[in-house]
Amino acid sequence: QVQLVESGGGLVQARGSLRLSCAASGRAINFYIMAWFRQAPGKEREIVAGSSASGRTTIYSDSVKGRFTISRDVAKNTVFLQMNSLKPEDTAVYYCAADGRDYLPNIGTNPIQYDYWGQGTQVTVSS
Repeated sequence: QVQLVESGGGLVQARGSLRLSCAASGRAINFYIMAWFRQAPGKEREIVAGSSASGRTTIYSDSVKGRFTISRDVAKNTVFLQMNSLKPEDTAVYYCAADGRDYLPNIGTNPIQYDYWGQGTQVTVSS
């Protein structure tokens, strides 16, 4: 199984940028569909971005498309989420997740489809 540890969260002003990291251990990330989810207080966990096991296919929620980018560094066994033009509504705990069904043709958007999760990292965007 794979273990995931997020880092890079913090406090940032609106229009600013952050890069989140998800360091994987125990197994190579090329065996997993990887995704970032977020959860704001009182709201359900929602998909932010996802990447196929090969890294060749990505998806983004409409709310972050054009502002956020998911990427992989296979040598470091790490997944990143580059967040630009941040807005106060981006404030949430951000979670890295892995789906071991690397043969799946689609990247899942429902959190119940993912088997492995990091502990989360807080992102707070001030106005």
